[in-house]
Amino acid sequence: MAKKPKTPSAQIAANKKASFNYTFEERYEAGIVLQGWEVKALRAGKGQLTDGYVVIRAGELFVIGCQITPLGTASTHVRPDAVRTRKLLMHAAEIRRLIGKVEQRGYTLVPLKLYWKNGRVKCEIALAKGKATHDKRSTIKEREGRREVERAMKQAVR
Repeated sequence: MAKKPKTPSAQIAANKKASFNYTFEERYEAGIVLQGWEVKALRAGKGQLTDGYVVIRAGELFVIGCQITPLGTASTHVRPDAVRTRKLLMHAAEIRRLIGKVEQRGYTLVPLKLYWKNGRVKCEIALAKGKATHDKRSTIKEREGRREVERAMKQAVR
């Protein structure tokens, strides 16, 4: 039997607001516990992370506010909850490291994206610090500056 060629991981959802509101120190990959209807909805691209955040309860990681909209063809005997709390799966040593950093140094855990890896849904989370207002303003100025340069380059090419 021939092996299946490895396909690049396909992104399901991204948290674009996170890079504006936080500076990222470290990134981690975590598995996520899902129900069957959630997997089907994610295959259809019905996931959203913009309001999501990660909390630590009893030595375990949970993502809150991640919305997975149920499909219209969801089962009749299952009551889908679009924004339920979902457990994240990581090695115990990694979780202990994250707990220490979050409690001592004022970091927070933010979900960045959901993607497929080897047929399973993974969640990329980041150890992040919140940006101050002046940092956000400088980010906006840099972005606008890049846009102006790109516009000028397009005008010069024409």
